[in-house]
Formats: sequence, C-alpha cells, structure tokens
Amino acid sequence: MKADVRAIKTPAEQALSAAFATVRGTLPGKGAVAAMRDGAFRRFDTLGLPHRRVEEWKYTDLRALMRDLYPLAPAPDAAARARAKNAGKLLAGVECRRVVFVDGTFTPELSDLAPEPGVTIGSMSEALGKGEPLVTAHVGHTFATDDVAVALNTAFMGDGAVIHISAGAEPKLPINLIFATGSDKPTSAFVRSLVVVEKGAKATIIETYESGDAQLNAATELVVGEEAQVDYIKITQARALHVASLLASIGPRAHFNTFAFTAGSSVARNQKFIRFAGEGTKAGIRGVSLLRGKDHVDTTLLIEHAAGHCESREQFRTVLDDESHGVFQGKIVVKQHAQKTDAKMMTRALLLSNEAEADNKPELEIFADDVVCGHGATAGALDPGLKFYLMSRGIREKEAEALLIQAFVGETIEEIAHEGIREALMIASLKWLGTRG
Repeated sequence: MKADVRAIKTPAEQALSAAFATVRGTLPGKGAVAAMRDGAFRRFDTLGLPHRRVEEWKYTDLRALMRDLYPLAPAPDAAARARAKNAGKLLAGVECRRVVFVDGTFTPELSDLAPEPGVTIGSMSEALGKGEPLVTAHVGHTFATDDVAVALNTAFMGDGAVIHISAGAEPKLPINLIFATGSDKPTSAFVRSLVVVEKGAKATIIETYESGDAQLNAATELVVGEEAQVDYIKITQARALHVASLLASIGPRAHFNTFAFTAGSSVARNQKFIRFAGEGTKAGIRGVSLLRGKDHVDTTLLIEHAAGHCESREQFRTVLDDESHGVFQGKIVVKQHAQKTDAKMMTRALLLSNEAEADNKPELEIFADDVVCGHGATAGALDPGLKFYLMSRGIREKEAEALLIQAFVGETIEEIAHEGIREALMIASLKWLGTRG
C-alpha cells in the first residue's frame, strides 16, 4: 500500500497561492518573463516558506514569523503619496537624487528625474511591460540562487527601479531609491530593482526602506562592469516584516563597497549574494545593526570568489539591547580557479542585556590551494575596565556606555567613503543611543 504524503500549507502559503492565481495575468511582462514568474512560483509552491529546518533560515523561521499575508498594496492614492512625501529623513541633510516608491509603486512626482548624461532611471514595471533589452538580459540572471524568498520576489515582482549608468559616466549626486509606506492599512509589496554600471563608471547607490505596517519582499540586482567603482548603501527602518536580497555580479578590476545600516526594525532579513566574476576586484562588505526591544535582524551573506586575484573584506557590528535577537550567517566560497584570493570576514556582537541573543555563523568553503582566507566572530558585553575608566573621570554611567558603543559601531561606519552619508549614519547611531532607557 502506498500513501500520498502532502505538505500542509500554512494560511500565509495558501494566501500567496491564491494571490498569485489572482494577479498572475496582470503582472508586467509576457513571454520569457511570464515563464520565469511561473517557474519561480512553482519552486515556492513545492518548498513553501523557509523554516528552521532549512539550514540558511534556521535562525529566522519565516513560516512561523509570517502568520498570514497582508493584502497586496494597490497603487497609492493622493493621501498615500502625501504621507510618504517626507520619507528619507535620515539622509535629509545629504544632497542626493531622490527616486521615490510609495507602497512599492514608482512615484515620479516625488522623484528627481532631471536628465543627466550617461544616467538613465526608469520604472521596472514599465521596463518589464515593454520587454526592454537591459531588463531581459539581466533580471533573473545576475546570480543564480535557489533561495525561496528570491523565488517569491521573482514570481510577484511588480515595480522598482531600473538604473543604467553608461561606460565612463559618473552621476553628480548619489542616487537614493526611497521605498516608503503610504497606506494607512497593512499591505504587502514585492519590489524588484536593477542597477547596471558599465565599464569605468562611478556611482553611489542608496536604498532607503522606511516601512510601517507592511510586509515587504525586495530584491535588487546589481551588475558592476570592468574597472567600475560602486558604493551601495542600504538603510532599513522597518516596523513589520522586511526581507531584502542583493544579487550582485562584480566584473574585473572593479572597486565595490556595500554598507547596510539597520535600526528600528521589528523583523528584518538582509541577504546578499555576491559573485566576483572577474580578476583583480577589491570589495568591502560591511554593516551595522542596532537592536532593542524584541527586534530580530538577520544578516546572511554568500560571497562567491569565482575569479582569481580578488580581495574582499567583510566586517559587521551588531548592538543588542533588551530581548533582541541578532543573526549573522556569512559564507565565503572560493572556486577552484580563484587562486590568489584574499578574503577575511569578521562579525562582532555587543550585548547590552542578559536577555539579548546573538547567533554568529561564519563559514569558509575553499576549493583553491593558493589563497589567504580567514573568519572570526565575537560576542560579549561592554568592557567593564574601560567603562570604569570613563566613570572614574567623572562621566556618568549611561554616557560612558554611549561613548563605548559609539566607538564600537563608529569603527565600521568610518569606512563609508561619502562624507555626508557617513556623518548622517553616525548621527542616526547617536540618536539611537540617546533613546536608550
């Protein structure tokens, strides 16, 4: 006798299946794009939401965290656009080109779309609908991954940014993609962006997420050409559920730096899939997370050295207060032909409470024999000796702690090249410290 074994779907998984059946025919893109959507959804339908028995998601059980699916966000009305008008306050003092998305929809009237030589900025929804060659060539092909969250994003992807920076171009200002919540009701959105930086170009790209009661699944594909220089900054302030994926392919002799700043986020998972596809590339992959209350922030990296003579530095700092939970999972893979790879990963967690929890899991997977690679992880409390020293000089206890925490995160923030962004994130860190009980 043979019994059929069927997985029991959760209410959220059932709602996702129903939603895809409803909106499938209205999503932008036909032909190959529609086929890619269907294939991605079949993958999700087979595996379901990731849970603690999936190694990469063992610390962030999305099946348990996502009890139900919020309704898909409609196009923002005038009231929603008005509520999102002042989004991006953290970088209000930094001169940037703002490109605004409200509830996952491109909002031109809130964006700076002035023409600039060598720089093209557009809507992903429109590009998918028109079958633009740039999108057809790259979306879904930048980094092959079987991650279920990425598959869900591919199935439902609606709007987002398409940025093309031509060979040798250098935008005058950083480009800040601002994703804001405008709806006064719980909603969900799936945003997809593509950034292509051609040979020899230079650019600073910022993604700012300010979401209220919203479930957001975001994915950004980043293609960095030969000898290009790209700084990618991601700022996350999400009060509900936030899952974001960076899928990056870095060309030869490029300089690539990425920094993730996460604060005031209830549940956030930032995952990066980065491949060094050409020789001679240098990269700095860094981040700071500030957690309190019952915040849960998960940083997961997969760094693939697929070409030789590349150098990468991964450095992450997490501060945890109250009953918060921080997760770091970093894996460096060195392929067989990636000789002369130089890769070093370090994550440090600072626990300010006995109830806070930090899970750190750095890994190396090396198939080449001529490399210099290393990883490390630490978790601990403030140094009582240093704290006593400051207090012995007349500094009050909370101020002494703030100085030590500021130094802890500042060492990483100082690596940001852009002075304005660096100062804005330092100020944001100080404000977070100032609100500690």
